[in-house]
Amino acid sequence: MQVPLYQAKAEFFRMLGHPVRIRVLELLQNGPVPVRELLNEIEIEPSNLSQQLAVLRRSGIVISIRDGSTVSYALAGGDVAELLRAARRILTELLVGQSELLAELRHADTSVHTGSPPL
Repeated sequence: MQVPLYQAKAEFFRMLGHPVRIRVLELLQNGPVPVRELLNEIEIEPSNLSQQLAVLRRSGIVISIRDGSTVSYALAGGDVAELLRAARRILTELLVGQSELLAELRHADTSVHTGSPPL
């Protein structure tokens, strides 16, 4: 039986739902990165990074590249980088909306204390 598309999408986003995995994908946006550099940037235990890389590799989002004794990882395609950029745009819009609401709330709070009518 085939998995419905909405369920496959949910599983995809669940797979992305780990901060280390997101950080790895961000670091790979500009091209392949050796594991030792990923470890330096993310500052986690090697076994934890290995586990997260395995999840990304099994999902087909990243590929591993061996050059002698050096193993690097790269994005399997450019769509993941575009997804991360889209997420950044969405978060920026949400935060701008929240900061505007916060400003309105602060203004309303100030108006209450000064006796001015709120907006």
